[in-house]
Amino acid sequence: MLERITRRERSDLLVAWMAISIAFSLIFIRGGRITLESFVLYLVISMATVGIGFILHEMAHKFTAMRYGYWAEFRKDNVMLLVAVVMAALVGVVFAAPGATMVYGAGITREQNGKISAAGPAVNLLLCIPFALLFFIAGSIRAPLFSLNVVALVGIVGLQVNAMIAAFNMLPVSILDGRKVLAWNPAVFAVLIVAAFGVLGVTLLSGIF
Repeated sequence: MLERITRRERSDLLVAWMAISIAFSLIFIRGGRITLESFVLYLVISMATVGIGFILHEMAHKFTAMRYGYWAEFRKDNVMLLVAVVMAALVGVVFAAPGATMVYGAGITREQNGKISAAGPAVNLLLCIPFALLFFIAGSIRAPLFSLNVVALVGIVGLQVNAMIAAFNMLPVSILDGRKVLAWNPAVFAVLIVAAFGVLGVTLLSGIF
């Protein structure tokens, strides 16, 4: 499987991963007292949670496309990477479109395109489950251990990051996944976008982070 990820694709994934990790770190420390320690902590956590969510999102697109017999490869967008970091720093919003998985080949159907597009947000929603369990299990243990607090923080950040990635990509605009999923199957689109914004809304309104 790994041999199907080219050297250039690995490089693009690494650069995009670092950029959106920085962007999400700026979001999570926004409004609080920014110290080097807090930034480094959230950067490491974001790299782990965004790394899992972002890379598996793109790999879901890639390997679903390859299952249909097409070649697919992630390509970073340097302009959008810069926009993501700048918007996070200035207005507190992550424009999570650091690039896209390009699908090569003729004859792709609307159904295939829709399923390829749906695979990414669906993976992010599935990832919300283990991160939520991690948060609740670590948070339920009453012990003055810093490590447990960090584990709970990883859980809630991972939950929010994956919900954000899924929700953003399900918007039915431009080249985002939502537009192609909606064109293929409105029912699947409705389930995915409601689930994504539902999970994101619960975590934001609950005040647990």
